[in-house]
Amino acid sequence: MITIAGAGLAGLACAYELAQRGAAATVYERGDAPGAGSVARFAGGMLAPWCERENAEEEVITLGSRAFDWWAKVTPVHRRGTLVVAPARDRAELTRFARRTSGHQHVDGTQIAELEPALAGRFAQGLFFEQEAHLDPRRALRDLSAKVQAMGVEIRYGTPAPARVTLDCTGMAAPLPGLRPVRGEMAVLYCPEVEISRTLRLLHPRMPLYLVPRGDGYFMIGGTMIESSSDRPISLRSLSELLSAAFALHPAFAEASVAETGAGLRPAFPDNLPRLTERDGTLCLNGLYRHGFLLAPAMAQAAARRLLQETSDEDHRERRTA
Repeated sequence: MITIAGAGLAGLACAYELAQRGAAATVYERGDAPGAGSVARFAGGMLAPWCERENAEEEVITLGSRAFDWWAKVTPVHRRGTLVVAPARDRAELTRFARRTSGHQHVDGTQIAELEPALAGRFAQGLFFEQEAHLDPRRALRDLSAKVQAMGVEIRYGTPAPARVTLDCTGMAAPLPGLRPVRGEMAVLYCPEVEISRTLRLLHPRMPLYLVPRGDGYFMIGGTMIESSSDRPISLRSLSELLSAAFALHPAFAEASVAETGAGLRPAFPDNLPRLTERDGTLCLNGLYRHGFLLAPAMAQAAARRLLQETSDEDHRERRTA
């Protein structure tokens, strides 16, 4: 029996891969529902390996490219691509972003309007990453929890893990050297007047921002790379910046209702890549940081192979990350 501490994104993904291989597993989770205590509930849910290459290593593309089909077996995946735009004054940021990424095409104002009619006349240039996608993180966690339980995995919600487990997936609670918190902040807006069907990234010199449609008039807007260990609620300045960014995308967001705000500490290692490490006889999967939904499938597959002592032609590609 394989025991797993944590029924967040990493723990559930590993349970799924183990169940796929016929292994018996039990997952222990302090929270009382899927993702209740997981910082993944504040994630954007963007499956965007080519965009993430802007400030991440090549592994993000090579390992993340398998996430689309993996998640599509579990939860709805919206394959609408990512549209990256910038105000005229920040056009240099668009040039820099294009230079550091791949898998995109340059689009002009007319093409932007064809992709997202709500943005007609608002941006003269942009980048379209056609192959990218997004999902709803909270639904994905619920669906993944239901999936693994249907496959025979026992999840003990409201139950702390025993002192010794086979696999530790407890995020910031894990006592791992080098693990640091990176703050993530977000807001959910309700604005049925605006129709946007794909992830939008608004480039800004200080902090890139993104907006992800959640359906039925709801949108999640968040910021990346906030280096802070504070677990306080979202600050007034950050919330103001998020709302200003939404207004920059479309003026109708000025009348949007703020349905929710949130902040969480995401686990990251110095190189910002996830790792599989062994500590006192326990295998630990941690450091998913901002690439959580993108890299969780590949890392879970690597963890399952390691626990079951399997080998794969891909292991050498994952060794550096894992």
